Amino acid sequence: MGAEISVETFRGGLVMVLEELFEQVRGYVLDPGTSLFETLATISAEEASRPVSPQSATLAAQVNHLCVHLESLVPGLSSRGAERPDWPASWRVDSVTDEEWSELIARLRTGYDAIRQFAETYEDWNVMFVGGAFALVAHTAYHLGEIRQGIGVLRQTETSGAVSVEA
Repeated sequence: MGAEISVETFRGGLVMVLEELFEQVRGYVLDPGTSLFETLATISAEEASRPVSPQSATLAAQVNHLCVHLESLVPGLSSRGAERPDWPASWRVDSVTDEEWSELIARLRTGYDAIRQFAETYEDWNVMFVGGAFALVAHTAYHLGEIRQGIGVLRQTETSGAVSVEA
């Protein structure tokens, strides 16, 4: 059998990557100022309510989908059961008011805080839980990329046709 890493080492690495994805870039995978919460702080409710294309969801729907994912994880992990969210419903967010957009971001923060606390305190990391941690990181990174690309499309400069990815 190969060398094993300690729970503390795994937990520390997982929390470090989650922090980078959600709140504070340290340069492991993202550029400065591009974490999820930093990105969302630059998006207005009006922008969050516009579909990126006729075939794409709104940015608000992307955030709601992440909320549903995070909210399903802790109960499912704690009970070792498979919490099955309503994935189609997670995408059914069109327009949001300023207040609804703020509430959606706060809901995402609550979900992130819960999963981070779970990661910081859980002791029984087995193959399923480690795989789930990798899936959480990949899923979050994917949707962060979708949101950042969506901002670029929504903020296209109409006069030059250039796409801006500044957020």
